[in-house]
Amino acid sequence: MRNSWWGVLFLVVIGGLIYLLDAVLMPFIAGMILAYLADPLANQFQRWGMNRPLAVSSVFLVLLLILVVSLLILIPLIVQQLKQLGEAIPSIFNWVENILAPQVQEWTGYDVTAELTNVRETLAENWQDAGGYLAQALGQIGRSGMAFVSWITYVALIPVVTFYLLLDWNRLLDNVANLIPRQWADDTFRLARRCDEVLSSFLRGQLLVMLCLGIIYSVGLTLMGLNFGLLIGFVSGLVSIVPFLGFIVGLVIALVVALFQYATWWAVVGVILVFSVGQMAESVILQPKLLGDKIGLHPVAVIFAVLAGGNLFGLTGVLLALPVAAVILVLLKEVKVRYQHSELYDDKNIDNQSTIIESSSSYHDELGRDKQGRKDFGESS
Repeated sequence: MRNSWWGVLFLVVIGGLIYLLDAVLMPFIAGMILAYLADPLANQFQRWGMNRPLAVSSVFLVLLLILVVSLLILIPLIVQQLKQLGEAIPSIFNWVENILAPQVQEWTGYDVTAELTNVRETLAENWQDAGGYLAQALGQIGRSGMAFVSWITYVALIPVVTFYLLLDWNRLLDNVANLIPRQWADDTFRLARRCDEVLSSFLRGQLLVMLCLGIIYSVGLTLMGLNFGLLIGFVSGLVSIVPFLGFIVGLVIALVVALFQYATWWAVVGVILVFSVGQMAESVILQPKLLGDKIGLHPVAVIFAVLAGGNLFGLTGVLLALPVAAVILVLLKEVKVRYQHSELYDDKNIDNQSTIIESSSSYHDELGRDKQGRKDFGESS
């Protein structure tokens, strides 16, 4: 009981520090997450014969090349398509008002014209307000130059923090492992490995799935000649963080654009074919290869964690949301297993409760691996 109260006090102190040091912690939390994501690549370079500093430098070179390619190719194309979208909005309204609205009224008897007028007026008002807000924000930045400089400094610190954390990542894990009380070591190493499985399956696996889906959708829609194909594919890939949401959102937007641009059923068939190929690739190739059978975070848990973290601790809370959610998920599973192993759950079958533990998700195997100690904990990242 005394140890439990010390744990509660530790969590309260950590939460208070995060709340008080929100802006200061942002580059360090972001750098820690980036180092965690890049550590497997650095380890792979080390297995190819590089020392740790050279491996970390190679990782940063790869990331720099990806960033440069994105800035030189993708960003200008996306900006161009956003500009084209803004220019096409009046034509879209005219098409909806003159072609789609009469057809909808003929099918359903509902007049869309009145609603379209309200939408147009709302957009016009918000556009004017947005200009006023932008001017106000720019004025505020000009009046508080130190805040703007601080923000730029925090952002510039992220790659620096990432480099040094990645350089000493394994040593940091060993130091943390050495601080854990020996009576808690076995359970801590096992739970740390399970947290790593959840985080790696979501952060690394799901991000790669999102990237691949965005490429498939963008390339397919662009080859069709669909306007804003790259933009629609990019948005669909981002929204794919929630399963099937990216497919639904991208398909609906692409169908509307295809009907507006081509006004033929063949365009509709082409859009459906592109998104069907993306879903087949996700189900047959991407999910099994990149995620496998690892236990990930539920989409509802992801949404709730991000919203709750942002509401409580701002940007730092958003960055911490998924790691904290993964830890909570693992701890809840641990509590469930221990509860099923307790007399409170079934005091009539105490002799058979080892079967319950063995039937839980790889619990028995993990207990056997706990004997490897700190070495496994250091390699789990």
